[in-house]
Amino acid sequence: MKYFRNWFPAFAVAALAFGAASTANAQQVAAFSCVGNAGVPPIVRAEGLTELVGDLVLNCTGGTPTVLNGTVPQSNIQIFLNTNVTGRLTSDPLSEALLMIDEPAPGQQRICTGTCGAIGTGALGGVDYKNNSAVSNIYQGRQVGANSLVWLGVPIDPPGTTAVRVLRITNVRANANQLGISNTLIPAQIVMYVSVTGSTAVPINNPQQTVAFVLPGLSFAVKNIKSSYLQCNSFNKDASTDNTKSLASADGWQHILRFREGFASSFKKRASGDPASVYQDTPGAIYNTESGFYSAVTNTSSSSKIGVASAGTRLMARFANVPAGVALYASIYNVASDFSTISSANGQASGYAANLVTTDSAGAGAYSATSATGSDLKAPIALSSGAGYAVWEVTDANPLANQDYYFAIAVSYTAATASNLPGLGTATVAGSFAPLSTVTTASSSAPIPRFADTSSASTLFVVNPCTTNLLFPFLTNQAGFDSGIAISNTSVDPFGTTPQAGPCKLNYYGETTGGGAAPQAQTSATVAAGKQLIAVLSTGGNLGVVATPGFQGYMIAQCSFQYAHGFAFISDVGANRVSEAYLALILDSGIGTRTGFASETLTH
Repeated sequence: MKYFRNWFPAFAVAALAFGAASTANAQQVAAFSCVGNAGVPPIVRAEGLTELVGDLVLNCTGGTPTVLNGTVPQSNIQIFLNTNVTGRLTSDPLSEALLMIDEPAPGQQRICTGTCGAIGTGALGGVDYKNNSAVSNIYQGRQVGANSLVWLGVPIDPPGTTAVRVLRITNVRANANQLGISNTLIPAQIVMYVSVTGSTAVPINNPQQTVAFVLPGLSFAVKNIKSSYLQCNSFNKDASTDNTKSLASADGWQHILRFREGFASSFKKRASGDPASVYQDTPGAIYNTESGFYSAVTNTSSSSKIGVASAGTRLMARFANVPAGVALYASIYNVASDFSTISSANGQASGYAANLVTTDSAGAGAYSATSATGSDLKAPIALSSGAGYAVWEVTDANPLANQDYYFAIAVSYTAATASNLPGLGTATVAGSFAPLSTVTTASSSAPIPRFADTSSASTLFVVNPCTTNLLFPFLTNQAGFDSGIAISNTSVDPFGTTPQAGPCKLNYYGETTGGGAAPQAQTSATVAAGKQLIAVLSTGGNLGVVATPGFQGYMIAQCSFQYAHGFAFISDVGANRVSEAYLALILDSGIGTRTGFASETLTH
């Protein structure tokens, strides 16, 4: 007991010391720190070079607010992407990417235009960034690397324990195409890393955030009423020489181009309204347009490009190998997918819209709607050496639905086979977003949005020659026999067929008497519509066909008109004892597949 009484004063001193330490700990202020949050990352287009990624938000708490009239500590906020940052440079190195403090509403927004500090107020929660007119709350980033932006010297007043300081990074654009499309079930991701350094260290929880998922934004297809044309039959003839003429009622539109969204909101209009007066100025709001955040403050004469896209989503069709003499027309609006409505309606499909616009060959340029050249709301597609393009800009879209935009294409030409017009060949078309660009980094001049070319060409139509290829399987002028042939041009008929005319090339395969070589091929004069080429091997025939005495074998006639029919007659010389006849075989599509051409079997 004695010893216990001796220890009691020591216990009292220890208890007093522990109590003092506990009180000091209760009064200690939590350090200033931030938590990163990217909310719900958007889906962006894999073809895109300037895709708008989701905002990164830092919610910051703790620290001690700056004392009255003290200088608010400044920090550098830097972000890095796992791909190139590709936003507009308003004045190199200043970017359209913005840092906003405390979510300033319209009317409270003040952009820093130089070196912008802040003076402490000593109030709970620190500086009032929303209502203090002496403090800027919007800052432009600086491009400091292909994939990095920094905001230098931003005054961030710690809010203490009674408030939250919110830092929002917005208007960051990224090269999604650089990452490509994932080959797994999980989409490729655009990741943002953030660091805050400066006069004081600012710890960040979750400094790495996914700010976008990458998916294909477009699929393209061609739908045809008519996939092939004949050189000798005019099509939409009046419009081929005068673009103010309407398409022929019997011919009309023949092709539909389908641009399909890869995901809802892939197609976007430029902005919510006229960027000169209608702003997208609510921090964190989702507008589903090509433009980002822009306001009366950021859209001044000195910084009018901040956040505002150059155009809405543009859909581009590029044509190649269009045969000479063929004119193409495009519908100036998107149309219904049903071909039966195109020739009579031709107006915009309901619910969303796109207009044909005049652009450069990459699909870039200020919005300029193309005027129609006729009551059927069409416009000619300029062609040079068989190549041309048409571009439509999305002016209305539904971000809550996957949409198909359809555009009609018409073919027009006047047949002039004597001049080999229209030319023969296969026209192709490739569909893509526009403008197309190879600028894959931030730029002060390249358009926004812009896209990589990931398209591939599809066949649009074929112009076939007006030919019939006839096979005469056996002809002979040996062993006392002779053969005659007749080839009729039957393009004169009671069915309204356009008359055709052309020569026939006669090709001989076999031998002559004694094993000699087969005769050389010969070409007749023109076989007029409704007339016949008639010849005998031993003596020749009309239209300049010369004799081929002693020939035995088969013969293929290549006639430059569509409706040729052949007949052969074999008999002994003088036709006194033996005779046989047959019809020549047509080698063309539908009856045979040897030539690839279409004869009477083609649908007109």
